[in-house]
Amino acid sequence: MKILLLEDDTLLNEIIEEFLQKLEYTIVTTFDGQEALETIYEQKFDLLILDVNVPSLNGIDLLKELKANSIDIPTIYITSLHTSKDMEDGFKAGADDYIKKPFHLSELNLRINNIKRLRQIEASGIVKLNDKISYDNDKKVVLIDSNEIQLSKTESRVFEYLIKNRNKAISIEEIALNNWVYDEAPTDTTIRTYIKNIRKILGKDSISTTKGIGYKLNL
Repeated sequence: MKILLLEDDTLLNEIIEEFLQKLEYTIVTTFDGQEALETIYEQKFDLLILDVNVPSLNGIDLLKELKANSIDIPTIYITSLHTSKDMEDGFKAGADDYIKKPFHLSELNLRINNIKRLRQIEASGIVKLNDKISYDNDKKVVLIDSNEIQLSKTESRVFEYLIKNRNKAISIEEIALNNWVYDEAPTDTTIRTYIKNIRKILGKDSISTTKGIGYKLNL
């Protein structure tokens, strides 16, 4: 699991980085909002941990910009801003969680584990999609009435993103932005081909197309 940390307090940045590295996470540290934004565009992350009051671009505006560009990365705010209005602003910007400073590192770990569970980050084992269809995250295999159908690495990446977002329609652009860095993303036509292949496996009604919006998994 790869995490971006935005914290301008050098000592706290280092403490959090060392703690998360001991938990075997890959950590990229940044110290101002603009640096964090550029890093997010250059690399793929599974989780963002953002302070709010940081130089150049605050954590609230950073997350708003990501959301405006269809980039949806689970986010935890860590901040000394304690009022209900501050929390409201954070959640309106699109945060998944909000931790008030000072906090115990064990609390941060609990919040991360909760987001991993809710967002199915690093999901392992078998996900049951309906009475007949399941998906094995470890083997990258679709199970239909106990028959195994192997997905390619890229097909599984697209399918897993559809599973994580079963409650909404998602665009091809969103799929690309949230699964590849900019210079590695496949073309729209290629992603449509992956979705077409997955449809053939699951059935034509398994993934619906909403014109002008995108694709939605109906399992």
